[in-house]
Formats: sequence, structure tokens, C-alpha cells
Amino acid sequence: MKQSLWTGVSFGVAMALSAVAANAFTLTGKVSDESGKAVQNASVSLLGKALDTKTDATGAFTIHQDDPVTSGDSLGQGEPCVVGTPGCEGGSDAIAQQRISLGYLSVNGGVLSFSQGSGSPVHVQIFDMVGNRLLNETLYGSGTVDMKASVKAKGVYFARVRVGNAMQNFRFTADGSFNAAFGTKTTAKALLKVGDNDDLRVVADGFDTLNVKLTNLDTNLTLTLKKTAPPEPQYAYGWGLKNDPVPTRGCGKTWNRVKSGSYDFQWSKGKRTIRIDIPDNYDNNKPYKLIFGMHCMGGWAGGVQQEGYYGLKPLDTQKTAIFVAPEGNGNQAPWGQDDYLLFDELLADLQSNLCIDSSRVFSTGFSYGSMFSNGLSWNHQDVLRAVAVYETAERNIWLPQRQNKGIGWMGVLGLDDNLCTPEMGRAARDIILTLNSENGKAKNEQAQEAQRNAAHKCYDYTTVEERFPVRWCTQSGGHIWDHKDPGQNKSWVPQTTWDFFSKF
Repeated sequence: MKQSLWTGVSFGVAMALSAVAANAFTLTGKVSDESGKAVQNASVSLLGKALDTKTDATGAFTIHQDDPVTSGDSLGQGEPCVVGTPGCEGGSDAIAQQRISLGYLSVNGGVLSFSQGSGSPVHVQIFDMVGNRLLNETLYGSGTVDMKASVKAKGVYFARVRVGNAMQNFRFTADGSFNAAFGTKTTAKALLKVGDNDDLRVVADGFDTLNVKLTNLDTNLTLTLKKTAPPEPQYAYGWGLKNDPVPTRGCGKTWNRVKSGSYDFQWSKGKRTIRIDIPDNYDNNKPYKLIFGMHCMGGWAGGVQQEGYYGLKPLDTQKTAIFVAPEGNGNQAPWGQDDYLLFDELLADLQSNLCIDSSRVFSTGFSYGSMFSNGLSWNHQDVLRAVAVYETAERNIWLPQRQNKGIGWMGVLGLDDNLCTPEMGRAARDIILTLNSENGKAKNEQAQEAQRNAAHKCYDYTTVEERFPVRWCTQSGGHIWDHKDPGQNKSWVPQTTWDFFSKF
């Protein structure tokens, strides 16, 4: 059964006319950088209350505010001074002049009504039966407020209301009916909620500004500032190592084709089958790496997909990449001049419809597929970050004119390959070394190669430009892409390639 309690009390208030609205609090904290080192002399500000301080040598700070001085304090009495109580009757003329007109408090069904002839603060606290405080607010003016909205269960609650120096306890019952709207009186000013919240701002040289929303000012904070990232350098082409992702226009769009399988791609010269694997948790607002796998002569795109795109897809445990394998042209030489146009149109289509990191597009391939990827590295440096070519050569059925630009490049060579011979592979590598270093000086750097019938050897060139690393991996073996160290069942090539791509 719905219960309500009506209680009214008339009172007078003695207060200091100069007192301002405030809630006492002490806010403390410590400011450190990401390594845990204290940040000294940081500016700490409570914006709403216009309070400021600085951190000390240990990164610590304190912001404190007291309640305003009341007339009871001016009388030398520690308790509130309410008209009609001993010690407050009569008084001096100065005190009498500070008294304001009578106000009225009532609680009806959990709704507090208040009217007064001044702008005294109305401090409202609500407690449950075991003494837990559920509400602590300061209001101003005259009006009504639904105290039941501060409780979440049926039961009996207590409210303590203080206006200036007058204080009254109320008991009310909440029955769960919290849908009623309670407006302000037509003749009274609305209650203005001050609350116990504010915005904290921390500013320090060399760090990003930190903004924190506080819902409790009586608290201790542990704050961490992040160092301001330096602006990324600008280059005529390409990017610096570990650059921020560069999202494509496909971000935010819905991909309506298959996420793992094949589809037909219509391009300017016909139709091609495309194999694709998109992470099952694909987020169209997160830029993904894009890795192409080009098949060999006699191979097919489905084979590249079945082998996990030369073993790279199983290594993408964080699901950061989209893998694509286009079908060749169907001829004995599966990649020709027109396939460079196919690559351009396919890349543009993927970037228009998927969220790609355009600064991290890679291409791999074996044998004829490696020669195609190697050819792309000659004139696609603006869109390809790096290539990994397995058993490659500096020749193909058609090769583009080389641009004088660098690109990340990794080559794998079987020292016993009699198709794409070691001489061909080294010639392809030396062309890239010329493009990737000042005046081609890296071409004169002697790479270390594997010993015969021993474990593989990878050599990272030291005289190339840092943005365009070159890795050269060799081992005894024939015309295969998945070379293995003696006594091992697992190829070292995929992990080495993944590590190389992760440099960028």
C-alpha cells in the first residue's frame, strides 16, 4: 500500500550575508608519465570551481575548499544557530540584521518542497536504514525535488535537509513509483543543482592535456600523462617506420561480398576470380593491412589461399590483415602487362569498399608470382610498402620502367635453384639496393649467405635508407618457396616474412 509522510517545519535562519555557496572537499592525487616517473610543475585545475594548483617534485597535488563561515561560527558556537534555540534568541543588532525571513520545508511521499525569501543554500542528504549515504547535493532557490529518484529499491529512507544553519531530519517511504514528474512552483525560482562533480584538467609541457570528469571531489587520483607525439615527418613519397595508419575511403562502409572465399571481380578488361580472407571480427572503422599473394606458373589463386597466403595468414593471430590472391590471366605466363592494370583496379576497389591502411599494402609471390611482385616493386612504390619474393628473377614476360624510388624488399633464394637461378635472384636484389640507397652504395655491401647444407641465413643491409630495408635470405635448396632448416618440419620463411612486414 502506498504510504506518504507529510512533515512541515517553519524556521528562521541566521547566516553571514557574505557567505558564498560551497561544499567542503579535499581532492588529492599524483601525476606520472607512462613510465611511472613523477611529473613536476604540472598545472592542475578544477574548471567549474576555478581552483588551480601545481604538482610538487613527487607529482603530488592537493585542492581543498572549506564550507563558508556561518553565523554560528561568528558567535563562537560550534552548532548551527536556529531562531528559537537557546543562545540565538535576542542577540546583537548586527546579528539581528543578518537574519532572513521565515522559510518552509515539507516532505510529501518523498517529494521535498521548499520555499524561502532568500538565496540560502539547501543541502540535501539521503540515507538508507543502515546509514549508507545515497545522495549529497546542494540546491538553491525555492521549488521541489523528487528524493525518491535517488533510491533504487522500496523501503524507508531518511533525508537530512539543511538551509543555511537550520537543519531538519525527515523520514519518507519509497514504493517504486518514480515516474511522476515534479516541477517547480509557479511563483518560485527553480532549484539549481550544484552537485559534487567537476572537470579536472592537467597540463604539462611535453604531454598531451588530460581531462577527467569527476563525480566525487573528496577523492584521491592516480593520473598518467602521455607524452605528446611528435608530428610525423613528411616525405615526397612513402612513410616513416611505424607511422600512424592511413585509412582509406572504404572505412565505415559495409562489405557485401564474401568474407572468406572467392568472388568475381569485373575490371576494365574482363572478369577475374579473386580469393579473399577478411578477419571474422572485421571492424569497418579499423584500418587493416592488405597482403597480396601472387601464384606461380602452373598454380592458381585457390592454392595460394589454401596454403595460407604463403603461410602468413596463420601468423596473423591479432587479425590485423586482409589477404587477397587474384587469379592470373590463364596463360602459361600467368602475369603480363595487363595484370599491372588489374592490380591497380583491384587495389582501388578494395580500398574503396574495405577499411584498409593504405600505408601498409604488401605483395608476395613465388617463382612467376615473385617476378610479378618484383616488377610491381619497380613502379608501385607510392602504394606498396614492401614485397617479399621467393625464388625471384630480374626478368618477366613484361617489366615496367623503373621509378627511382625505394621500397621495402625481402628476397628468399635457394642456392641450388636452376630455374630462377642465384644469379637472377642476386641481380633482382641489386636493382633494389641501387634504388634504396644513396648513389646506390648498398650494392657494394657484401651480404652474408648461408653455408651449404646448413641452416638458412638472413642478412639485413645496413647501408640502405632506414625507411626502405632490404633483407636477403639464402639456404641450400631448389626451386621451392617453403625452405626448411635441416631436421625441421616447419618452414622458416613465413615467420621471417611476417617479422619483416612488421618493421613497418
